[in-house]
Amino acid sequence: MEPSEEPGPELGPADVNPVFLQQLRELDIPEEAAKQALLQTGNVSAEEAAMYYFNKLENEEEVGDDVQFKMVFVVNMDLGMGIGKVAAQVGHAAVGLYQTLQEKNSWREMAWKWDHSGAKKVVLQGTNAAHLLELQALASSLGLPTHLVQDAGHTQVASGSRTVLGIMGEEQMVNNVTGSLQLL
Repeated sequence: MEPSEEPGPELGPADVNPVFLQQLRELDIPEEAAKQALLQTGNVSAEEAAMYYFNKLENEEEVGDDVQFKMVFVVNMDLGMGIGKVAAQVGHAAVGLYQTLQEKNSWREMAWKWDHSGAKKVVLQGTNAAHLLELQALASSLGLPTHLVQDAGHTQVASGSRTVLGIMGEEQMVNNVTGSLQLL
């Protein structure tokens, strides 16, 4: 296989072949990891870089140099939702937060590291809607991705009720926002 499938400018030592990068991204390899794999293998081929990436992943005991990530869900306890309703709302928060994580490269990388280091999830008790909004504002000010679920109002709570706040990030940063809250 040729180093480049299209004629183009000479690649420098810090450049990656865009065709190979796209092929690695189609394998769901995060962009930064794909670039590193290409650089480590000298931009020879997407196959070589993929083998490097997957072999390295298998040999790593921990992802992120001891940095741990977690996803927390803060439930609005003021609403008095039943167990099934809470479970469904936490599910909505998880899906919504994961979709939010796809909006930025750095958040996609964080989601990947979180997933490959155990995908820690914690459900906590929040006081009321105002409390969830305060926590969301604090998390956002720290650059943490959030997702606030607003219920459709078909069952136990009124339409527009803020039911669960999801927050994702480095464990220490998330603890700065939610560390004082009790487990559900």
